[in-house]
Parts: sequence; structure tokens; C-alpha cells
Amino acid sequence: MSTAIHLARPDDIEALVALMARGHAERALTFDDAHRRKAVRPLLDGSPHGAVWLIGPQRAPLGYVVVAFGWSVALAGLEGWIEDVFVRPSVRRRGIGTEVLHAVAVSLAQGGVRALNVRLSDADAAAMAFCSKVGFAARPGDRVMTDML
Repeated sequence: MSTAIHLARPDDIEALVALMARGHAERALTFDDAHRRKAVRPLLDGSPHGAVWLIGPQRAPLGYVVVAFGWSVALAGLEGWIEDVFVRPSVRRRGIGTEVLHAVAVSLAQGGVRALNVRLSDADAAAMAFCSKVGFAARPGDRVMTDML
């Protein structure tokens, strides 16, 4: 693999939050930096509920992937959910996203995770096409519904 990834650490928080701000602005998400820090700080501090990978050089990352973990009775094991992903527009369409998601999936499988999921908007045809290309498939009859607690 030519694109390096590494698990983000607490000292990566500022670079990560800056990348998240760019990704969220691109998708018109209205989170502020305080929310972004609150969302990822536990993961950077070692929480078992998820992980964050930074993409590219450690000093100047090109993007990130946030994965949350949950237990699946159907799978009798852990499953991961891609919660957030971003690659800088200037380096897109070079295969970086494909390499990174493959590397993340391999790492998770080696750690015992049984499936990697992603939630997509029905309106995001580009994301659906990309996810299909890298191996994700819709599960017949599944639709995510949420009760905000």
C-alpha cells in the first residue's frame, strides 16, 4: 500500500479537528470545533468504542476515517460503523480512499471485527458508487432507523 495510515493519538487532535471542519463544511454539517473535539477525544484517548485513523504523512495528514464499534447478535461479534471519513479534495480520485478503506477493513478483521458498515444518504449517489466499488453492498431489507435518546 502506498498510502500510509496510522491510528490517531491524543496529540493529533488539532490536525484531526481541522480536517473534520473541512469535511463537515463540505457536507454542510453544522458542528463546531468543541463538538468535534468532544466526539473524537475519547477515541484518541483509547476508548474501546471506536478508532480514528489519519491518512497520509503524520505531520500533514490528507484525511481521516472514524469507526465506531458495536456488538451484533446476528454476527455473534463486533461490527464497525464508518462514522466519518474525509480525504482532501486535492488528492481525491487517486485511489487513496480505496486503499485506506481496504487497510482499515483488514486491520479490523485482524482484530476480530466481523463486518464494516456505512450509513449513506439516498441522495448521495457519489458516495454510494464509491462504497460499492470498494466492496460495500446493501443488505436487502435493511434500513437504519434512529430514536434519538
